[in-house]
Amino acid sequence: MAVRTLKDLLAEGVSGRGVLVRSDLNVPLEGGEITDAGRILASVPTLRQLLDAGAKVIVTAHLGRPKGEPDAALSLAPIAARLSTELGRNVQLAGDVVGSDALARAEGLTDGDILLLENIRFDPRETSKDDAERTKLATALVELVGDDGAFVSDGFGVVHRKQASVYDVAKLLPSYAGDLVATELDVLTRITTDTEQPYAVVLGGSKVSDKLAVIEALAPKVDTLVIGGGMAFTFIKAQGSPVGDSLLQEDMIDTCKDLLERFGDVIHLPHDIVVADKFAPDAATSIAMTSDGFTEGMGLDIGPGSVERFAAVLRSAKTVFWNGPMGVFEFEKFAAGTRGVAEAIVAATADGAFSVVGGGDSAAAVRSFGLSDDAFSHISTGGGASLEYLEGKELPGLAVLETEG
Repeated sequence: MAVRTLKDLLAEGVSGRGVLVRSDLNVPLEGGEITDAGRILASVPTLRQLLDAGAKVIVTAHLGRPKGEPDAALSLAPIAARLSTELGRNVQLAGDVVGSDALARAEGLTDGDILLLENIRFDPRETSKDDAERTKLATALVELVGDDGAFVSDGFGVVHRKQASVYDVAKLLPSYAGDLVATELDVLTRITTDTEQPYAVVLGGSKVSDKLAVIEALAPKVDTLVIGGGMAFTFIKAQGSPVGDSLLQEDMIDTCKDLLERFGDVIHLPHDIVVADKFAPDAATSIAMTSDGFTEGMGLDIGPGSVERFAAVLRSAKTVFWNGPMGVFEFEKFAAGTRGVAEAIVAATADGAFSVVGGGDSAAAVRSFGLSDDAFSHISTGGGASLEYLEGKELPGLAVLETEG
């Protein structure tokens, strides 16, 4: 798809102009502290280029899922502080979204200044299904940057949403893809249309239903489809083995049977499971073979034999896409599966494979294991947007950026 990029905007000139940037700064917090700043760090390059070129930058972003009204626990204050550190300049935080404080601060910006608006989802119009309501918010956002303003879409994690700060503003201002969005688009295009074989996909996470469409889309194209995490238990149950108290989608068992019948030659399921007597970091554990199953306890990770088998397949791949952990990696006892997969992908990348890590949990796991982002070809910030792109869906926030030719 043809889109205008940040490079095009900078060539046109931004000095003295207001530039509205939609970033994805939705990072995990614990006790008000940022636990994984990956998305903030990924947003910095686009912001820095605009600021260095003399733009008056106004950033919109969301955090969590507020119910269309202010929520102190979901304020962007910690994000503003971290952005200030990373950019080496003061990042003002407006006390509202498009209210009097935002307007006053926007009017006071000088060349090279940056303003972060408060959580965009504090305004219910952001996620409204009513086009007119979203347009009203978009119009108010545009007023903050002025008549000669521009819009830069740099939050790939939200481009699958038809929301005011993602979609509607792009219809009102000259619009461009930021470096983050442009890179994501290039990477995802590569792993859907220009993949070097063998091509391996690793899918984890909790629910088959969340990944069903991407399984349907990718299974015919890949050499190996590794399935782990909570979603594996519905597949194991579909093979006829009991899975105790493990996460299970009863209504998806027949679907899993059908997938195994159609794509059994490429789908790789765990051969063994780490079974816990409770969901806790200090749980007692045992290993169960999936061919036998287990009637007590819950599976919280793939077993050592599965790690070895999966790693062998992944190390020989030339293209790898990974979305979703293999187990409850937050508990050290159940992190070995996810760590083993991550390390195998690192090894494949070192041998020349093109590797993409997609999804917040996978990226968080990589960093928790002390693995460098540079050990992979690309760590996506896209999450659900990446999956929808791979499913072949049109993403509104990208479609609105398309240009003729």
